[in-house]
Order: sequence, then C-alpha cells, then structure tokens
Amino acid sequence: MSSPDLILASASPRRLELLSTIGVSARACPVDLDETPQPGEPVVDYVVRLARAKALAGQHLTGTSLPVLGGDTALSLDGQILGKPVDDEQARSWLGQLSGRSHQVISAVAVIGPAGLFEACVTSDVHFRLMHEHEISAYVGSGEGRDKAGGYALQGGAAMFVSRIEGSWSGIVGLPLCETAQLLARQGVTPWLVSENGEQEGRCER
Repeated sequence: MSSPDLILASASPRRLELLSTIGVSARACPVDLDETPQPGEPVVDYVVRLARAKALAGQHLTGTSLPVLGGDTALSLDGQILGKPVDDEQARSWLGQLSGRSHQVISAVAVIGPAGLFEACVTSDVHFRLMHEHEISAYVGSGEGRDKAGGYALQGGAAMFVSRIEGSWSGIVGLPLCETAQLLARQGVTPWLVSENGEQEGRCER
C-alpha cells in the first residue's frame, strides 16, 4: 500500500471521500477535542479555531512529517451556532427553525506541515423550502443527520429540502475543496493543481 499524502485529523468518512475525489490519499487520525463554543464566539472564529486545533492536535498525536489537515463545519442561523445535535429532539427543533428560511454554513480548513500553518474559511448560503412536521420527523427518525452540523446531510436525503445553495457545495458537505487544494499545494501536495512547469493553476472564486 502506498504512503498517504497527508494525515486527516478527523474520523469523518465524508472528508476522506472528498479528499479522494481530488486525488489525495489521507490517513484518518481522529482527535478528541472539546467542541463547545466559547461565550459570545462568532461562528467564523469558532470553526477556524477548531480546524486549527484539530490540525495541531493531529500533528502532536502522530509526530508525523506529513501535512496534517483539520476541518470543521457549523451552521449559523441568526447568529446562533448549530453544531451536531445532542439528540433527535434538538435535531427536530433545529430543522423546524430552518424550514422555509436560508442559513449559512461555515466551513474552515487548516493545514500544518513543512511550510507552516495555513487556514481558509468559506461561508455558503443554503435555502430550505417549507417542510411539514411529518417530513421533519421522518427525516430525523432516519438517523442520517445525527452526526452532521445542523442535523442534516446535504449529500443525503435532506437534499429534497434544499431549494437553492450559494457557495461551496463541498464546503457545506464538510471540506471546501477549492481552498483545500490550494492550501495543500503550499505544502507540496499538488494533485491536478500544478502545471507542467510547477506553477499553481487557478484561484477560487467567491
């Protein structure tokens, strides 16, 4: 088996799958962190802090010379941070609040490696149609959103509730690939991103 390109400081299968779509091989190394928001902490500061902490913890835990990637995603509704629901009741309440409204999904990525520590953060808008109570109950009962920010999975059954998105689809799922690829390129991990003369190609547009 070939050596991985980097260490992913997470147990998230979604992030592993997203990395694989851009040709990056990663080894998962889950880290145990307190993900409680600090009092009055803005959601952008919150996700960037956690992404950075995960990358640093992964590097410390493994002692690797490979780049280490940490990521975090949260939802913001009227300034309120929605992370992973603690139970089905909270998930049901959150989805009820999201029904018929738009909200923001903020996804941060941090990569630490030989070139230093680099970070990026992306905000996307997600618009939900009106949902009936029985639809919310059925979705929550499926269990799909129990480990997802906001209690839903855009790449799963919750897609039927989403009328429109503006921003990064992969960022909403859990890892903004455009920004991630460019951060990795700065650490020497450059699948499908570097031209024949070694120059970085393209920039992420927002």
